[in-house]
Amino acid sequence: MSQAQSQPLVAGANAPLPVDNISIRILSQNAIDCAAYRLTTDGKVRGDGDMIFYGQTRSDDGSVSFRGHDSDGFFDINLSAQPASIEKVALAFSSAQTLAQVGDVDVQVLQGSQVLMTCQLSGTGRNEKAIILAECYRRQGSWKFRFIAQGFEGGLKPLSEHFGVEIADDTPAQSQPQSQAQNPPPVQAQPINTQRPINTQKAGSTAQASTPPPIPVSPSINLSKVTLTKNQSSINLKKRDDFGKISVNLNWNQRPDSDKPVAKKGILGDLFKQHQAGGIDLDIGAMIHLKNGEKTLIQALGNRFGSLPSAPYVCLRADDRTGQVSGGEWLDINGQQWSQIEEVFIFAFIYEGAPNWAKTDGVVTIHVPEQPPIETRLTEGAGNLPMCAIARLVNQQGSINVERINQYYKGHQEMDKAFNWGFSWKRGSK
Repeated sequence: MSQAQSQPLVAGANAPLPVDNISIRILSQNAIDCAAYRLTTDGKVRGDGDMIFYGQTRSDDGSVSFRGHDSDGFFDINLSAQPASIEKVALAFSSAQTLAQVGDVDVQVLQGSQVLMTCQLSGTGRNEKAIILAECYRRQGSWKFRFIAQGFEGGLKPLSEHFGVEIADDTPAQSQPQSQAQNPPPVQAQPINTQRPINTQKAGSTAQASTPPPIPVSPSINLSKVTLTKNQSSINLKKRDDFGKISVNLNWNQRPDSDKPVAKKGILGDLFKQHQAGGIDLDIGAMIHLKNGEKTLIQALGNRFGSLPSAPYVCLRADDRTGQVSGGEWLDINGQQWSQIEEVFIFAFIYEGAPNWAKTDGVVTIHVPEQPPIETRLTEGAGNLPMCAIARLVNQQGSINVERINQYYKGHQEMDKAFNWGFSWKRGSK
């Protein structure tokens, strides 16, 4: 169904939903924090597992999940799998800015790639920082969708508490921001003896599916999200015997012009659909330095996907170029083996397409169990250089020190030289 055939809804209007899997897409001109709440007849969640947001991207039973980007996100909802006690699924967002500053917000209801309904929330003259956007609700044995567009005083915390979510008061004690210099010092890596050629022809991959690991339900939700910037360029996670599975996500977004209708399958869907016509292919990679002195490169070029249970204890999930995955690309780090790792140096590069980091609106988010998400954005610096050194995770006597870098280079070799890794590089292609 084309965009013109979809049903537009105004605030207060409702329409029937299919009793099947649907997706609700929320698009904004600026970053917002979206959340979904599964509610009982009293308008409250049953527990913290009924809240889905950036820090807990799926419900406790997996029937509601979030994917995508903070300016282009999807809530995937299996309506037929909702427990009998759940009467509605409310969708909302909050921001540090007012709605007038955020700008217009578009909502789409999709079944597969078919756009069933569209709603537009105008930001003109609105000073709220939180909005209850819409709800899916039961009515006489069926499901319906209502566009609400109701302002809410406060931010994500009072909004969540309004729906009965128990919110933790503080960031976990392990997370301690540290003020660092704007440009971290180069890595002092020892020379290596072996030559590790890379960038050979890349074939199709059979690596793990690009879905984040399940998040266990905690006694209370922590809404903290750490954004590394020039002024706060690092955070230290105190020493633990087992950090669990650490997941690093690279996501990006190439939005059409704001005055054009939006009808996309997903963030990466449009990127790769346009691949032959100059679209952008972003790849994430890592250089790993182990405590025994070994150094290894992980990236899709050359099929260097790594290993999680054995050295180097870092693994790249499948490099998707089909447009079917809108969750971006993922690197996993075995936190159980953190004592064997000296450093994980994370980078990304624009493999194809005109280098323009601001246009990709790239963001890297590091997920450590029992810690707030740690993110840094790839929208600063030299927009015409294809390689970005993003961040490094350094083992400091058993703790994890996450340091933002965000420096841009002409290619792998120039980045390597700047940080003294000592790899041998040669040109190649996918």
